[in-house]
Amino acid sequence: MTDDTKRLPILWIDNDACPRRVREVIYKAAERLQIKIIIVGNSYMKPPGGFPCEIIVVGSEFDAADNYIAEHVLLNDLVITSDVPLADRVCTAGAVAISHKGEVFDSASIKEKLAIRNLSNELRSGGSISGGPPAFSDHDLKKFAASFDRHIQKLKILLTTK
Repeated sequence: MTDDTKRLPILWIDNDACPRRVREVIYKAAERLQIKIIIVGNSYMKPPGGFPCEIIVVGSEFDAADNYIAEHVLLNDLVITSDVPLADRVCTAGAVAISHKGEVFDSASIKEKLAIRNLSNELRSGGSISGGPPAFSDHDLKKFAASFDRHIQKLKILLTTK
């Protein structure tokens, strides 16, 4: 067993629904700071320009990528996902998650977000609400970049103190 406090943080990408423009923001920051990225998805995805990262291809079973991330994420890691149940598991492990729209999931906010998600699912299945979320926009990318930058600065501090 390794001491998680001495391990450098890892950036995890739940690739199932992560927009290309979000991944590009992540790659630039990780390259600048020399932070390891692990991309997890149901199919292989080539990073732009051969960016050095680890790509984990999981099976096509339901939640296979989420399960892999949840089983391997550690204290101080950062996970990019819009999956609220996965974010809950990530926060339980002592990590933080950010959605591709810039919403931060941490131990202080995750239970409320999970309750809202569950209520929305009930309303949707009962026919009270229909439709999905709006398309990813430039405004969403700006919100993601701002949230991501704040958390990258925290990781940068961790990296310089290790």
